[in-house]
Amino acid sequence: MTPAGPNRHRPRAPRPATDRRAPRPPGSWQPGRPRLRLVSTLLVLLVAFTAITVRLVQVQALGGEEYTAYGTSQRLQSITLPGDRGSIFDRNGNDLAVSLPQRTIWANPQLIDHPLEVAAALAGPLALDAAGTADLATRLDRTDRDTEFTYVARRVPDEVADAVRELREPGIAFLDEPERFAPAGDLAHSLLGRVGVDNEGLSGLELQFDDALSGDAGELVIEKDGHGRTIPGGEHQLAPAARGDDLVLTIDRSMQYETERALRDQMEAKGARGGMAIVSRPGTGEILALANLERDKETGEIIATGNNMAATTVYEPGSVNKVITVAAAIEEGLVTPETTLTVPDSLRVGDHDFTDHDPHPTEEYSVTRILTDSSNIGTIKLAQMLGKDRVDSYLRRFGFGTKTALDFPHEAAGILMDPKDYSGTSLGSIPIGQGIAVTALQMLEAYNVLANGGVYVPPKLVLETVDAAGGRHQAPAVTPRRVVSEATAARMREMLVNVVAKGTGTRGGITGYQVAGKTGTARKPLVTGGYKDAAGNYHYVANFVGFVPAENPELSVIVVIDEPSGDIYGGTVAAPVFADLAQYGLRLFRIPPPLVEQAGPAPDTAAADAAAAGIVDAVEQERVRATAATSTTLPSTSTTTRSGG
Repeated sequence: MTPAGPNRHRPRAPRPATDRRAPRPPGSWQPGRPRLRLVSTLLVLLVAFTAITVRLVQVQALGGEEYTAYGTSQRLQSITLPGDRGSIFDRNGNDLAVSLPQRTIWANPQLIDHPLEVAAALAGPLALDAAGTADLATRLDRTDRDTEFTYVARRVPDEVADAVRELREPGIAFLDEPERFAPAGDLAHSLLGRVGVDNEGLSGLELQFDDALSGDAGELVIEKDGHGRTIPGGEHQLAPAARGDDLVLTIDRSMQYETERALRDQMEAKGARGGMAIVSRPGTGEILALANLERDKETGEIIATGNNMAATTVYEPGSVNKVITVAAAIEEGLVTPETTLTVPDSLRVGDHDFTDHDPHPTEEYSVTRILTDSSNIGTIKLAQMLGKDRVDSYLRRFGFGTKTALDFPHEAAGILMDPKDYSGTSLGSIPIGQGIAVTALQMLEAYNVLANGGVYVPPKLVLETVDAAGGRHQAPAVTPRRVVSEATAARMREMLVNVVAKGTGTRGGITGYQVAGKTGTARKPLVTGGYKDAAGNYHYVANFVGFVPAENPELSVIVVIDEPSGDIYGGTVAAPVFADLAQYGLRLFRIPPPLVEQAGPAPDTAAADAAAAGIVDAVEQERVRATAATSTTLPSTSTTTRSGG
């Protein structure tokens, strides 16, 4: 037991501190303060909730329509429905160009998982080679393409479309597209033109009247599921396509067929390189037939060219141009048909000697004989009396040097030299049809001036358009203009009758009718310049222009034969074709000789001829908004030497 003493209850000394941690800075969070942690968490959650709320408001309230439309677009598919292209008819309502539906195969690459396999399956029905199959597989591959539409094959025959449909490949679908057909084959091919893969006009009247012929595209909207199948009862919207207008032409299909046949036969007989022919009604300017043929350079076959050469290409007309010089001299009061001129066999103009085709002594020629015998020298002397300015003025008044009212695509204006640029020989060559270039259409219209009593009536190819509702709209009228007096035109007609009766154009005559016409034979200039080829030979163009009956012209015709072989003259190469076409037209349109009562209607041989040649409607379709429009009954320096008619 410890004894009690004074130090029994002495206090202990304090222990030294053992906590060695650094002091915390003021305001820092410390464990053991859960209140602060809770507040912080709530604040973070509140900010997040606010952001989500704001975004929901943007999506559902402010931007709802946009996102709804986006979602809908994932299910909807829009298909363009091309409008039907209007048809083209001849003056009697016969089909020349029509559009009919053909099936087109297309694909949605987004629904195709194995493009190589699908392309290989389609290659058989579509007759694709290895390269074509590889190209199709590339277009069906969705890996690098964000598209839901690609063409597989356009406007295929029904049997091909049926074979593809039987494959039942995913993502492959069909639609109808209009295909252009010409029931009469290549008839009037250069005039009608052609259309492209999207049914747009590329040439000819198809191009010129593309706006009128083209319909307005429609749209079909359908709703599909994720596998590309149409949802029954889903959204379905249809905006129908609108059909384009029909064109009713002045062309008569039977006359067109006969024109091409006669031209082809003569080209074959004469070994010609090409040919053009136009048949028209002088009084109205209506073109009844227009043919352009050429010889294929590789096969030698005569084919219908796609180029309307009668309006788009020019040629040196030769002696058919002499009528303008003679008409100008009469109109100016310098001569009459009976006036005589001293006409030698040759005449030097500038640095060139011009001669007549047939050698003869110096003689007195009446103006009528100058035209009848197609005298170069007599025509040049008349031109010298007129002077270059008046010669040029009359050439332009007759329509040379400017495009016609047809305004056909790529139509040529011709080549007409300004008088101030005439060379020393120009006043010798131009009046006789060399050193000047015109279209066949321009030359025919010049003769129509004389047929119409001195009045220029612009040519026309379209009678009317017919809209989708069946409304008819006449083609705009173009105002005629006077070129020479009626008296001058009458004298010219009498002299042109003499050309056919007694002169160079006798092969253009028609029994029972008075025919007025003129022959022309011209040297053909080379593209490289000059008239002689490398072998020193000339190439020629033979043509004949005229109208019938001469007393009251109802038909006018021009025939141009390019580079005939052997026989080169307009009077023997082109005039017989004129006679064939004019005689056929007189029968077809029931035009009797003047002052002779018609015994009865002439047999309509046109339909029989067309049928014999296979010119029948290839397709029967619902028509005809364009019914018969009218009755078939019609109410440079020249080196020319001895180039005559």
